[in-house]
Order: sequence, then C-alpha cells, then structure tokens
Amino acid sequence: MPDTLTLREMNLRIFRGEPIPHVFFQPRFEPWYDWQQRFGSLPEKYRALGLRGTYADVGASMRYVDYYTEMPHPVIHTLAPEVKTRERYTPTERTKVYETPYGDLVEESKYTVDETWREVGFPVKGPDDLKKLRWLLQHTTLSFSEDYFETGDRYMGDLGEPQFYLPKSPYQALAQSWMKLKDLIYALADCPDEVEATMQVIDDYQDRLYEELCASGKVKIVNFGENIHDHLLSPRYFERYLIPWYEKRAGQLRRAGIYSHMHLDGYFHTLLKYLRHLPFDGIEALTPTPQGDVSVEEMREHMGDKILVDGIPAIYFMAPYSREELMECTEKLVKLFHPRLVLGVSDEVPEGAEPVEALERIRMVAEYCRNYTA
Repeated sequence: MPDTLTLREMNLRIFRGEPIPHVFFQPRFEPWYDWQQRFGSLPEKYRALGLRGTYADVGASMRYVDYYTEMPHPVIHTLAPEVKTRERYTPTERTKVYETPYGDLVEESKYTVDETWREVGFPVKGPDDLKKLRWLLQHTTLSFSEDYFETGDRYMGDLGEPQFYLPKSPYQALAQSWMKLKDLIYALADCPDEVEATMQVIDDYQDRLYEELCASGKVKIVNFGENIHDHLLSPRYFERYLIPWYEKRAGQLRRAGIYSHMHLDGYFHTLLKYLRHLPFDGIEALTPTPQGDVSVEEMREHMGDKILVDGIPAIYFMAPYSREELMECTEKLVKLFHPRLVLGVSDEVPEGAEPVEALERIRMVAEYCRNYTA
C-alpha cells in the first residue's frame, strides 16, 4: 500500500476491496452547511472557506458532485418539442402544468419557512393520470453529460471519488416523485396492469442513460437514490417490483466496471433479510437505533460482505446526545465494519445542529478515523 493516499484514492480502494491506511470518513453535511449559511449562523471562517474548503479543513471526504455544490447534475432530463408546459409563480406557490394528448398533469409546490420549495401536489392524482404520465415519459430523454460530470469531478478534486444519484426505480419514482404513496397503493390494488405498464415505461426511458453511463468509462461509483424505508412498501412489493429491477440495472453497471450503493434509511427491520442478497456493492444511510429500528449488531449480522456507507445516526451530531455517545457509536461501527466501511452520517448532519458543536463533533470523528489502527 502506498505511504500516502488521497481521500479519492481511498474511496475507490474500499469498493475494490484493497487496503487503506485508516478509517475513511465521508460525513455528508452539505444541506447543513447550506442551511446555516442561508440563515447567517455559519461561523465566518467556514463561510469564507466555502463548502469544499470546509470539508478539507475538517479532514473529511466529499461524496456527491452536485449535492448543494452549485455544480450541474450529470443526468439531464430533456423534454421533446411535442411536450408543452405552463408555469405560474407567486412568492409562495408554484404550479407547473405538463400538457399531454390525454389531459394535463399538474405539479404544485410551496415555499417553506426553510426558504426552499416543497412539492405538495403530485402530477398523478389517480389511475386516470397514468396514461398521461406514460406519454410524458415516452417524450422525455434521460442522458448522461460527461461535461457536467467532469465539472463536478474538478470541483471535488482529491476529496473523494465523484458520485451522483441515479433516477429512482419505477416503483419508487411513482411512490415518491409522481404520486402520493396512498394513491399508488390504491392503484396497485385497483388496476395493477395500468401501474405495471407505467413502471415499464419508467424503466424503458432510463435505457439510454444506463447505456451512456456504461460506455463513458469515466464513472466509478454511483448511488441508487431510492430513499427506501419500511413504510413505503411491503416485502411482497419489494420482491416483486424492486429487487428484479435492481438486479437488472446494478448488474448492467457492474459489467461495465461501475460500483454501486443504494440509499436505504429510516426504519428497515422488515428488509433486513434482503440486505446481503441485494446486487449492490454497498448500502448507504442504514440508520441504527436510537434513531432507526435496528441495532448496529443486527446490521452487521445481515449485511454479509456489503460495504456500509454511513452508519452514525444523525441525531448524535446535536443535543441532547453527548459527544461520548457519538464516539461510542463510531467505535462500534468501526469495530464491526472496517474496512468494508465508508463511515458517515445516516442520513445527514441535521440542518438545525448548532454550528460550532456540529463542526467540533465532525472533527472528533475525523481525527479518530485518521488515527485508527486495526
């Protein structure tokens, strides 16, 4: 092993199963940094350093090229000329209308007290809208921008292997992006053929993206940004709609030499039995107790040789939890998972975490990781 390795080199070596000199720490505090900066509570030193400079200053690695970085997302959505849209804005509300031959799809958002837009009205309200959605997706192109990826790559430099989120699987796209979960569950019960036809179109419209990713030779690690947790689906739906799709797409990437991990956080006790069998190299954001519903030991028991990406409950970066509790959890995760570990925060450092204390806790973990010897 080389005497000195960059964080970027270490990041990739973990996925290759190669040795690294110490525990690798990649905490994901971009939303926290953005929130603190927006509301004027970020210490001046870190405001001046910027996001990337703050990561370098605390000695931690970055993961995503475009996540709150102001860099462009490498996945581009392009609507065909046939798709007409209308938009209406007020200071607090936003409406976007997609016109289709079968009627309009209407998306509604509101501006929150956190000064960000949140979707409150999903385009698909019921089964009658699924045909409209299929037409829209059949007239939408997903593509991979090598130029955008390289822009993010240059921004991150040696702080980590540049990664990004892939579009959601067909089930999760419907459950989280196009419909309310309740409406999806009713539709699956009432008209499963319509829902499954739509899932197939969602899969089909991602074909070009995966082909371009596999052909690029530039991307080494990607994330399936699924945001899976127990309350979104039953084990039966997980087996029927998600696992086969994961095997298809993760397998496609693996054959091209691209590693992958999948975002699974929140409660996941009913999904434990699947973890070791999922076709990903790692699992991101598994959240143990006291924030989640599964212990660290249970995670270790069910993960097989998968890489744990993250692992420290986010609540340990804020009061009322102590620094001692944070470090006890950190040491346990390292003992059980290193070197198959990209240590980080499950899910992210909370936006409201007090800035000086949060940064000090991040530094503590980073220092522990640098000094760790097996």
